[in-house]
Amino acid sequence: MTTQLNPYIGFKDNAREAMEFYKTVFGGELEIHTFGEYQMPGQDPAENDKVMHAMLTAENGMVFMAADTPNAMSYNAGSSISMSLSGDNDEELTGYFNKLAEGGSVAIPLEAAPWGDKFGMLTDKFDIKWMVNIAGKKA
Repeated sequence: MTTQLNPYIGFKDNAREAMEFYKTVFGGELEIHTFGEYQMPGQDPAENDKVMHAMLTAENGMVFMAADTPNAMSYNAGSSISMSLSGDNDEELTGYFNKLAEGGSVAIPLEAAPWGDKFGMLTDKFDIKWMVNIAGKKA
């Protein structure tokens, strides 16, 4: 297997809702496992329904994962990490941008950038930051 780097997002009690939303954006297959399925030592039984691990594998090969943060661990909402989508498929990437923006806030509209590409930034309804860059035509 080739080495891969996959984003892993930590949520506070809404990982299932977020990952189900991302499935509507990117399509693909979503796997969700709860803390209750694995019964870790010292686990709070009240957290059995929280997501211990979720993985979304889109048809185009994108993969990202997520989990709920247990109450015993600290959680920092709105971290300095952003998810970045890039490529040259204008229709696909514009569609992702528009779907991710639903219920969120657009910081920079998806439009022509000084470097010749289309670029936009938003924060989705789960407080996750996204950047989208669509490659411009080569001279």
